[in-house]
Amino acid sequence: MDFDLDAFLARLQETLVHWAEGFAAWLPHLVAGLALAVVFWMIAKLAHRTARRVLARSRLHAEAQTLFARFVRFAVLVAGLMITLSVLQLDKTVTSLLAGAGVVGLALGLAFQSLAANFIGGVGLSLRRPFGSGDVIESNGIVGTAEEVALRTTTVRTFDGKKVMIPNKKLDEEILTNHSDTRERRAELRCGVGYAEDLEEVERVVKTALEAVENRIEGKPIEVFFESFGDSAIVFRAHVWFDYVAQRNVLVVQHQMIVAIKKAFDREGITIPFPIRTLDFGIEGGKTLADVWPRGTNGAAPKERAHVEARDASS
Repeated sequence: MDFDLDAFLARLQETLVHWAEGFAAWLPHLVAGLALAVVFWMIAKLAHRTARRVLARSRLHAEAQTLFARFVRFAVLVAGLMITLSVLQLDKTVTSLLAGAGVVGLALGLAFQSLAANFIGGVGLSLRRPFGSGDVIESNGIVGTAEEVALRTTTVRTFDGKKVMIPNKKLDEEILTNHSDTRERRAELRCGVGYAEDLEEVERVVKTALEAVENRIEGKPIEVFFESFGDSAIVFRAHVWFDYVAQRNVLVVQHQMIVAIKKAFDREGITIPFPIRTLDFGIEGGKTLADVWPRGTNGAAPKERAHVEARDASS
């Protein structure tokens, strides 16, 4: 079969003319799309700067501010891309991109769900601000000073100098105690006195002794409550409100309470009893060891076995 060059050239010319006409018809859309792309790029930069200025006046920490500002810029760019593709009459491309983004997002969510959970926890902590850097917090069995609140973890320095990284998901879900939230703290001390003591006099002595506690809040009364009859003593608890500055203040106040009460009791002759145990030898009780185990000249014990009973006695 002979090759018809004239027919080939005619068809090629027809195709090129069709392409040229199509490009000429599509050219306004291309120009409009490029213009929209430039406009949305400028809008994204402006939105990013505006978001940074607005967030700088918020309570979010620096990393969260950067993240939200970048998210705003990314959202504007994505919206501009979708609109530009629509103007370029690439609607099928837009649909494919959205479907692909959904699949990729689902895959990433399943693969990095722990990372995402800590990230969301960090965002939640940034918004709620239950504590800040320098606060003494307690959570997940860890007590220490919060040093850095990042988006995924929070760094806590324990009182013995250890550096602990707690995932933000744990802080967001578990019980969290902020010991630095208020400067007014209450110290509590439990003690006991003998059954023979005058309880009203004990209460007066304790309250007088605790007036000298360091950093005590004058407007808060010192409280003494007798709470139970113990095995060897009547137990009471004393409350003192003090001005909290650092965690060391808690130990200092407890130390001073113990020293003050002990000195006051010694001065007033008030007894802090220790547990007393009385031993009764013999089945019926009330017998001494010599009664149930008499020794002869050779020091030998009798053949009968001594029954020993022990009972606790109150002071």
